[in-house]
Amino acid sequence: MGIFSRMSDIINSNINALLDSAEDPEKMIRLIIQEMEDTLVEVRSSSARVLADRKTAERKRGQIALEAAGWEEKAKLAISKGREDLARAALQEKRIIEQELESVGAELTATDDHIDQLNEEISQLQQKLSDAKAKQKALLMRSKTVESRMAVKRQVNRSELDQAFNKFDKFERRMDNLEGELEAMDLGREGGLAAEIEALQQDEWLSEELDRLRESMAQEKGPVK
Repeated sequence: MGIFSRMSDIINSNINALLDSAEDPEKMIRLIIQEMEDTLVEVRSSSARVLADRKTAERKRGQIALEAAGWEEKAKLAISKGREDLARAALQEKRIIEQELESVGAELTATDDHIDQLNEEISQLQQKLSDAKAKQKALLMRSKTVESRMAVKRQVNRSELDQAFNKFDKFERRMDNLEGELEAMDLGREGGLAAEIEALQQDEWLSEELDRLRESMAQEKGPVK
């Protein structure tokens, strides 16, 4: 099983658990990133072990190659001494060692393929981790924006605010009534004063008219004998 299929199983199980428990998205993405980081550490540790095993196998292949070359030299020496039987035996040993050398070579080839696969998966995982962290920042910003907007809407829509505005409207109406009453009182007072002044003026005019009439009547009667 590849690291991505295993990691996908882990993440999916965690996501399902988070959805079942109604956890917040911020916590969910933090958990996914944590799983990716843990997996990346594990894969790098595995890669280090594979690289160490490859060094060991490479060293073993060199030793086996030297041993095979040594048996060939022994076969040549046996031939030079006229000991074909010993030469055959030496070549037989060389053949056995060469088979082991082929096995080690196949192991190294498989190890190299494994290392290439690990490098590719590590590169992909690092890219996915970078993408996840970028999405985490975007998600956090969106989450804060949504929370702020929801808080504002809750403040605007709450019944307490409506009641406060209703009280404010009633207070304004009360002030309007009081101001109207005050103006009415002032208007009544100004009307009474004007009426009194007008009455005084009328009384003065009447007095003047009476004096004029008396004087006119006196002139008509003439001087008293």
